[in-house]
Amino acid sequence: MPKLGAEPIRKAALIKAAIVTVGRKGSLDVTVAQIAREAGMSTALAHHYFGSKERIFLAAMRHILTQYGNASREALKGADTPRERLFAIIHVSFGGMNFERETAAAWLNFYALALVDADAARLLRVYHRRLRSNLVLCLRPLVGADAPATALTLGALIDGLYLRGVLSTELDGPTAEGLILDYLQKVLP
Repeated sequence: MPKLGAEPIRKAALIKAAIVTVGRKGSLDVTVAQIAREAGMSTALAHHYFGSKERIFLAAMRHILTQYGNASREALKGADTPRERLFAIIHVSFGGMNFERETAAAWLNFYALALVDADAARLLRVYHRRLRSNLVLCLRPLVGADAPATALTLGALIDGLYLRGVLSTELDGPTAEGLILDYLQKVLP
């Protein structure tokens, strides 16, 4: 007889294990068995809950995006001006668990999966739209009609520095954040 309440705990363990396993490997070239082993459960149970490695990984990305969203909302609570809100979004993007190696590796692989998986592509579009919307909202009072173009550039810089950070030991979160803030000093009045 199954334990009541065990499913959410097991799913969370598999999600965490997927992030760790993909982060350690640096690619999606991992198996459900490796993810399940990391989570301390059987391959059959992992398949039962998610069906495939891609579904486990998408659940992991939803988890990462939820944590990113929660961290962003928390950071925005203390930001009163458009400039403070903009800086809060940037800080969250490069701080805490968002810039840890495993999370960054998951993002890199998420971009690759989005090229071939419709569900991953949809989830990535949602992330891009939310980031752009939040940036435009902050930038409109600062740069007016240039807000959409500036947000597009800023989003590309955030994603680019983030992905470069996972591929290099030369770029850490504070350095990446500093580069973005230097850019903003040049474009903001």
